Amino acid sequence: MSALLVTERGGAARFSVRVQPRAPRSGVGSVHAGALRVRVTAPPVEGAANAAVVAVLADWLGVPARAVRIVLGGAARSKVVEVDGVTADAVRRLATED
Repeated sequence: MSALLVTERGGAARFSVRVQPRAPRSGVGSVHAGALRVRVTAPPVEGAANAAVVAVLADWLGVPARAVRIVLGGAARSKVVEVDGVTADAVRRLATED
């Protein structure tokens, strides 16, 4: 397991995720190659998986879904997300707990 690479920009934490669509259950997994693994049950069709990623991360971080944005990789499994209202340290701390 490697460390999650998190930066702060304009009051938001930014980090990479690796998405597994059509997983048996949704949730946040371990960190691999600097990216957080996120499993979602939704298929990668018409933005369903992206919406599920936003919901899973919002729940995991304890923020409203509107605070989570996918800023890169909208059509790829590897994405960069930005979350308003959390610090880089808080994200790293949560990632090491799981």
